[in-house]
Amino acid sequence: MHRKLALLMFFFVLAATHGRPQQVEGKLVPEITGLPPAARAAAAAIDPEKIRAHVRFLSLDLLEGRGPGTRGGELAAEYMATQFALAGLKPAGDDGTYFQRVPLYAVHTVEDKNKFSFVGASGETADLQYGTEIVAKDETGQATADIDAPIVFVGYGIDAPEYHWNDYAGVDLKGKVALVIVNEPPSNDPNFFKGKALTYYGRWTYKYEEAARRGAVGVLVIHRTDLASYGWGVVRNSQATEKSFLVGDPTATLRAAAWIQHDVAQRLLTLAGLGNLDQAIDRAGQRGFHAVQLPVRLQAHIESRVRRYVSSNVVGYVPGASPENQAVLYTAHYDHLGIDPNTQGDNIYNGAADNGTGCGILLELARAYAQSAVRPPHAVYFASVTAEEQGLLGSEYLGMHPPVPAGQITLDLNYDMLLPIGIPRSVSLGGAERIDFWPTVQRVAKAFDLETLPDPEPGAGSYYRSDHFSLARVGIPAFSVDQGELFEGHDAEWGHAQFEDYEEHHYHQPSDEYQADWDFRGNAKLARFGFVLGWLASEQAKPIEWKPGDEFEAARKASEADRSSK
Repeated sequence: MHRKLALLMFFFVLAATHGRPQQVEGKLVPEITGLPPAARAAAAAIDPEKIRAHVRFLSLDLLEGRGPGTRGGELAAEYMATQFALAGLKPAGDDGTYFQRVPLYAVHTVEDKNKFSFVGASGETADLQYGTEIVAKDETGQATADIDAPIVFVGYGIDAPEYHWNDYAGVDLKGKVALVIVNEPPSNDPNFFKGKALTYYGRWTYKYEEAARRGAVGVLVIHRTDLASYGWGVVRNSQATEKSFLVGDPTATLRAAAWIQHDVAQRLLTLAGLGNLDQAIDRAGQRGFHAVQLPVRLQAHIESRVRRYVSSNVVGYVPGASPENQAVLYTAHYDHLGIDPNTQGDNIYNGAADNGTGCGILLELARAYAQSAVRPPHAVYFASVTAEEQGLLGSEYLGMHPPVPAGQITLDLNYDMLLPIGIPRSVSLGGAERIDFWPTVQRVAKAFDLETLPDPEPGAGSYYRSDHFSLARVGIPAFSVDQGELFEGHDAEWGHAQFEDYEEHHYHQPSDEYQADWDFRGNAKLARFGFVLGWLASEQAKPIEWKPGDEFEAARKASEADRSSK
């Protein structure tokens, strides 16, 4: 059935993306030192109307919201692979195909079958209400979990040798439950947890992973709105749906990966005789803090519905002129949220902007490279990844199983959710300043009349929430190309209002649908910008590196050492 639909898609695509002449208007790509004329022409040929056609198709109801492991998700993957083939890319997936199989399992907590209680040393019990006071997932993919384990307060739950900070010093967590604070120790010092900017140590995903590495059976993340930068409702809603995990992930071992309300954590500390929670949080953010095992146990029964499935990353490449391996990688996720069977009316999460736009850009980049009159200096890979909305799982798998060793990839450029609302005059490139390619990025941005903007919310940790992060974790210099708020013909307030309206009324909602009046010239401009950056990265005499002291520098050195040993 899927193959027949894929054949129909082929003819739709052929008509939609190949039936009109290219429109190359004016000086779309500036003359830039190091960029050959043929590469400049290839970048200029990137067509906003082709991007439009891709976005329109990928966000049709036919694709059912592109949920991973569903028919619509498979159709989206087939579409991306068909486009790679039409453009002339060579397959870089499994067994000579474009598809890299990603084994997954999804866990849905059965809310009315769960029970959570704190039990004090003298037997006093505090029962917790699921949803309003606690939410949890059993990460192991088993149907039931029963827990009766002591609770250890480990502050922020961070072990960061480069900052001489270890909340786990002298603590044995095996078989226990870690009580941790969301975020990281407060700081204005850029040399200590990067000051006000959030590092990965502050992300709840790190806290789960670190506790799991130390043998914990559970984690209770203390939610406090000012520290998390979002309310309890965001936490509750994110846990209400199923959550997917990679099969074989060594850190997905927690029987209770949980969050608790601030007031619930206060009840816990009162039961333990430790006094005021906010004062305990303040002390945990200062040097000299020591973890403490509470005279309280967590008793819990968790039931889950588990769905096992396989989704696919779609990977292709354009060979380079040189046999040396200094590859460039472009990424964009094709998945979205699928269909919500519990919603009346429109229940398809079409994901037109998120991330039909990134896929459309990726496909035009692939076509431009493949049809360039000259080959790029080194191989260029294109990966449309799955399960981003499930926690960057497709890109995590890609990072674990890259098409060439990570040490041979000089740069990853990621595209995710670029609103087609006009021609940008600014870009947000959070993380690009962390690599030694940054001066080139600034030079190219200036040539494209793009102001480079700092991260508007460094405390939100946005760098760790998109697919480039999965590649950075294995050492590959990586960042996303995103719009700023300044657009041609408008002031920054107009752009800010457009993004606010999208986030309030369309982001992760069924209303994120294709609009016929969208202006894709801006998507094309940022595709051309990324084309030039990738070509110049490939042109460099040596691979791109993280700046000294960066948190990913060690992973880069390890991947390069592995490369040189082979």
